[in-house]
Amino acid sequence: MSLNQSCPLCVPTTSTLLWQDDFCRVVLLNDIDYPAYCRVELLAHIKEMSDLPPLQRARMMKTVFAVEVALREIFNPDKINLASLGNKTPHLHWHVIPRFENDKHFPNPHWGEAIRDSKTTPLDANAVNILTQRITAHVECALNAA
Repeated sequence: MSLNQSCPLCVPTTSTLLWQDDFCRVVLLNDIDYPAYCRVELLAHIKEMSDLPPLQRARMMKTVFAVEVALREIFNPDKINLASLGNKTPHLHWHVIPRFENDKHFPNPHWGEAIRDSKTTPLDANAVNILTQRITAHVECALNAA
């Protein structure tokens, strides 16, 4: 597996690890404004989805969609944002962000200027545990499906 030690996604994560196998990991970013904001990170240092063989592309997207399903089940957001940019960190990763009509930026992208004040509460240990269990169940189901 190709790694780049100067890349923040090639080294062990400092974020809360929710799930991992030998291909990718799911982390909770602990964002103050978006407490259930997750990221799916490819373990290998690869820049673009099209650099992956088709079966690995499908595996990555199955993981992303499984995280989305878990977040929707637990938090019932008004919308889920999926994004793969990599302009600042050219290492394949997907942002999976539950959005709510009362969040700081809604309906605009969460990277933009805030349009309102919003009070959020960090996820407690029980919520992180439930999220970990649901993500694990959904990812394993997706990856084991034919």
